[in-house]
Amino acid sequence: MILEQIPTGPIGTNCYLLGDEETRRAVVVDPGSDAPVILELVHHHGLQVETIVATHGHWDHVGAVRPLKQATGARFLAPPGDMELIRNASASALLMGVVVDPPPDPDGFLEEGDVLRIGGLELRVLSAPGHTPGHVILVGPGFAFVGDVVFAGSVGRTDFPGGDWDTLMESIRTKVLTLPDETVLYPGHGPPTSVRRERLSNPFLAGLTRTRD
Repeated sequence: MILEQIPTGPIGTNCYLLGDEETRRAVVVDPGSDAPVILELVHHHGLQVETIVATHGHWDHVGAVRPLKQATGARFLAPPGDMELIRNASASALLMGVVVDPPPDPDGFLEEGDVLRIGGLELRVLSAPGHTPGHVILVGPGFAFVGDVVFAGSVGRTDFPGGDWDTLMESIRTKVLTLPDETVLYPGHGPPTSVRRERLSNPFLAGLTRTRD
């Protein structure tokens, strides 16, 4: 397995490149900016990007989708609940003084229970709204791409349009804390962490019950 974490853009949004070493097929998760940097790593590893995925529709997670799609011919998948955010991504970025290419509409959608196959690798899609209405996380073998649901020592914001604190906490309780303790969490910002670390030390998660609903 090839896994690269690539901080991109003015607020250091993590983009992830996941590739299967045998087939050289790959997926790019949350390309917010810096398409040339992402493509350089793709070429360095000799990978063929077949799929571009957005965990959610905020501009800093989809800003490089269009140039990556044009360069690779990959399909673009995103949660249907975030279509409005995706279509408004360029305008939202401008409000922050950032220029990004308007992302294209997705070629398909990510729904709870879907499985993405990247060569011999699989990513299971779980719905985890709260930071945005349609946010999803992607669970692989021993790791998960959690977008802006949870970070090392923190959680996603809910003060943006479509955010909801109670919904976010329920998503973390039922979709993140139910993963095995040793699961590595790759967030949209900051360093990787683990389920165990966040369950035991994240101050925002105090009192959440670990369940396996």
